[in-house]
Amino acid sequence: MINTFDFYQNLINRQIDFFAGVPDSLLANLCACIKENTPANKNIITANEGNAVAMCAGYHISTGKYGVVYMQNSGEGNAVNPLLSLADDDVYSIPMLLIIGWRGEPGKHDEPQHVKQGKVTLTLLESIGIDYLVLDENIYLDQIDHAINYFKSNSKPFALIVKKGMFSEYKVAKEHSPFSLTREDSLKVILDSLGSDDIVVSTTGKTSREIFEIREVNRQGHCNDFLTVGSMGHTASIAFGVCQGTDHNVWCIDGDGSFIMHMGSLGVIAANMPNNLKYIINDNAAHESVGGQPTCSSKLNLPMILKGLGFKDVIVTETKEQIASAVKTLKTHNSVALIIHTKQGSRDDLGRPTTTPKENKHDLMKKLGSLK
Repeated sequence: MINTFDFYQNLINRQIDFFAGVPDSLLANLCACIKENTPANKNIITANEGNAVAMCAGYHISTGKYGVVYMQNSGEGNAVNPLLSLADDDVYSIPMLLIIGWRGEPGKHDEPQHVKQGKVTLTLLESIGIDYLVLDENIYLDQIDHAINYFKSNSKPFALIVKKGMFSEYKVAKEHSPFSLTREDSLKVILDSLGSDDIVVSTTGKTSREIFEIREVNRQGHCNDFLTVGSMGHTASIAFGVCQGTDHNVWCIDGDGSFIMHMGSLGVIAANMPNNLKYIINDNAAHESVGGQPTCSSKLNLPMILKGLGFKDVIVTETKEQIASAVKTLKTHNSVALIIHTKQGSRDDLGRPTTTPKENKHDLMKKLGSLK
């Protein structure tokens, strides 16, 4: 195991001092260390991984120095465009260090959404011409030296791939939240307020896990739910697509990190808003499922943004009573968004869905009558 602070300090000692990216559970300790020890303007938690590549490119252009992009391997897809059309040595030839968490590593058990990404993590880098090393705790200092020498000499990105459990624990104090409800508290109110024909499309991470377990406790079954286990940022687009094939209300339960990641999609959705799409953001101002690193939602005027994107009205809530009342309003009003402010936190014994994604899809398609 690598001492997390020593790894961070070795980057700083080599004048690698600008960080940008989207947090990852495998990099949670490293991300915590970076946040704790780096000036806020030198550690930017970005909307998506492509933004981080672009920021590090701009940083190099203006300073001649080098940035670090941290991400889960699922974020490679978001990063491919700027890696190829901006940083590649056939275009602007911009050096930077990529630190990528290897979810779904072949031979290691992981959740279904990570299996395919794990298989192609290295070959995807190879196909776009990015050299890499899989981080080894015994020689990681030499690997850092190699990475830095490589991207300086070749003026192109280089990647370090991080396996599970590679970094030592690095604890930081949790920030106090002014809100009393947890996300699961709010989800219970929402689900209790819905009828047997209401369809739920929920965002990736703990939101979908909690919905699955609430349904289990209530013995309601899962045929009304699409639990988006991957594809972060695309929940609203999935819900929009589902609306095209049903007259039932489709409740999109999004998270602040997911909303921010591909915010532009909400503008397109609002411009083509189906009457049966009901949009909810559960905002705890954090990427909680991958370690609790903050999003920028607490610094944004989300109601104004949603209205600017085309929603007619926005309801902001933070109590059970307010949520229940707002859900009733959304049932009968079109193009109204609901924001629920919650605090971080989930049960230690929170499980994962015991059905597969394919079973989840098939059950919902049967419910909708679309399975031929």
